Amino acid sequence: MELYANPVPTVDIIIEMGMDEIMLIKRKNEPKGWAIPGGFVDYGESLEEAAVREAKEETSLDVAIVEQLHTYSDPERDPRQHTISTVYIAKGEGGIPEAADDASEIGLFREDNIPPLMFDHEKILRDYFRYKKRIGRGTEKGN
Repeated sequence: MELYANPVPTVDIIIEMGMDEIMLIKRKNEPKGWAIPGGFVDYGESLEEAAVREAKEETSLDVAIVEQLHTYSDPERDPRQHTISTVYIAKGEGGIPEAADDASEIGLFREDNIPPLMFDHEKILRDYFRYKKRIGRGTEKGN
């Protein structure tokens, strides 16, 4: 049997909170820094299941996926290995956000106060905010 080096599938979840804020995590593990919640897809798990699981593991929140934003595949997006990330937009539901698992801290941010981010997450959020403006609403669905 031949083995192939393939990119690793991941998910990132832009969690919308309230009218105009999104939730970011500060990574506990290397590389450390602010990031969109997310992680690796487990074997036998759908992308959507992975997104909901990763959001819960890192933020202690249940989320409802609203839609898929885009898939990012630049081989240089993660310095650890070649990953392909499918990004979802979700709404935070129930409970109080609490940093857990790979997250050491959680923060709520608006477009105008996003901290420096890890990986390609600055590009992802630029695309997200551009998309929200194009469809004519803030981060709250229906606005």
